[in-house]
Amino acid sequence: MSAASHADSHGAAPDGHDVHDDEEPHGSLQDYVIGFVLSVILTAIPFWLVMAHVFKSPTVTAFSVMGLAGLQIVVHMIYFLHMTPKAEGGWNMLALIFTLVLVTIALSGSMWVMYHLNVNMMPTSSMTGGSMAPGAMTMPKGTATEDTKIGGNTMSPGDMGGMKMAPPTSARDPRTMP
Repeated sequence: MSAASHADSHGAAPDGHDVHDDEEPHGSLQDYVIGFVLSVILTAIPFWLVMAHVFKSPTVTAFSVMGLAGLQIVVHMIYFLHMTPKAEGGWNMLALIFTLVLVTIALSGSMWVMYHLNVNMMPTSSMTGGSMAPGAMTMPKGTATEDTKIGGNTMSPGDMGGMKMAPPTSARDPRTMP
């Protein structure tokens, strides 16, 4: 079999280039440059939003960054992966929809977890007696002594951040009772 007949059997044109029967989109240099510029812009904007504290609310900032991240995903899929509804008979679009569902679940789940960790792990003013300042918690007058003996240990006013503790009211320490 000659080289020319072999090339013809595999769909090569007489000039030696492959013949494409599919109508898959191919990116031009202009498409790649547009995609690159959009990607750089969509990366720089979230950094600016966070570093310049553009929004007073961290929630607004987080949702803005997530929205820009989603937009950047779309730019990458269109300009670099060439995903269109016509590509590969629509299977790419089905994969895109599945990916978007998974990304949405991952992002919203991450935000939910981080929000609840922040709310449940950070001390609030009700937990600290209304103030975070050292020595802000006070004891009622007449209950504190200079040196207090608790369970055989002597505590001085300097222990526990300057807070004085009252002596036990009974002869026995309630922590040692059976």
